[in-house]
Amino acid sequence: MTKPLNDTVRPLRWNDDSLQVLDQRRLPETLTYLICRSANEVADAIRDMAVRGAPAIGIAAAYGVVLAARARWRQNPETWRVAIEADLATLARSRPTAVNLFWALDRMREILSRPTQDPLQALLDAASAIHEADIEANRVMGAWGAAQVQDATGLLTHCNTGSLATGGYGTALGVIRSAWAQGGKAIFATETRPWNQGARLTAWELNQDGIPATLIADLAAALLMRSGKVQWVIVGADRIAANGDTANKIGTYALAVAARQHGVRFMVVAPMSTIDWDTAVGEAIEIEERDSRELLPPTYLAPGSVIRAWNPVFDVTPASLIDVLVTERGIVRQPSIESMRALRPSPAA
Repeated sequence: MTKPLNDTVRPLRWNDDSLQVLDQRRLPETLTYLICRSANEVADAIRDMAVRGAPAIGIAAAYGVVLAARARWRQNPETWRVAIEADLATLARSRPTAVNLFWALDRMREILSRPTQDPLQALLDAASAIHEADIEANRVMGAWGAAQVQDATGLLTHCNTGSLATGGYGTALGVIRSAWAQGGKAIFATETRPWNQGARLTAWELNQDGIPATLIADLAAALLMRSGKVQWVIVGADRIAANGDTANKIGTYALAVAARQHGVRFMVVAPMSTIDWDTAVGEAIEIEERDSRELLPPTYLAPGSVIRAWNPVFDVTPASLIDVLVTERGIVRQPSIESMRALRPSPAA
């Protein structure tokens, strides 16, 4: 029997003169919203991972442009369109790997270029449309992805790809949400070191919506696959190259390798805005590296320590390890430069 599609969490709220950002750094212990009243504050929230997940980052950046436009307009209605470029650059620098960020900024820049009687309202309408379209796209992807896993009894996901990482409902977690609603699915989630997005965020989100799940250590994933308890790994993406290579949270590549070894199928779920048609292959994707202090115990931060840390946030999974790519425009099986062309918009579009 189909269960209700529980979907209550929203990480971003527009409130007339500010963007309210659910501070995901403080979950699950504390539920609090940051109040962002400027583009700089939105950029800080993105860079410091108060908001994270490629679609949510893009939406936040769009609202950041609205805040910037209002501030620049008040400063000088004659020169605000030139002055706002500095704010766009600040937002663009906040997270380099998430292509949705640049996609959203390009959308907002296109609105800026249009002649209109009320450009500030046009920008707010555009940001709101990006937000609502993301939620609707996620519901479409959820239904299509769930149709691919009907015969599965166990699903494994990595990081957080749910409502917290998007406008709402989720990408990979949206597929899991839809599949669970159809019944007969055991849900597993990795803890996702070093930020523990699975343990802190995915588990919290599923708990909020009453969806049972089992949390596992990252290094238990291969053993879980060998046990036969999962038939699909379902993940999101921060950037997808034109050939289907996919950059996602660190550890995704290892899951794909383990899945291929154990005959477990691998699904990537992401909106079209995540596909970077200008990047031919995954090797060309810039991989963000974060501060080594996120990994090192305080003992090794003291002067004189010779211990260092390498802290890449993402890795790239080759398209050859991906069985299915789900977007709101359609599904690609065994992604490649040839099969991805079915999704590519025409030059006129």
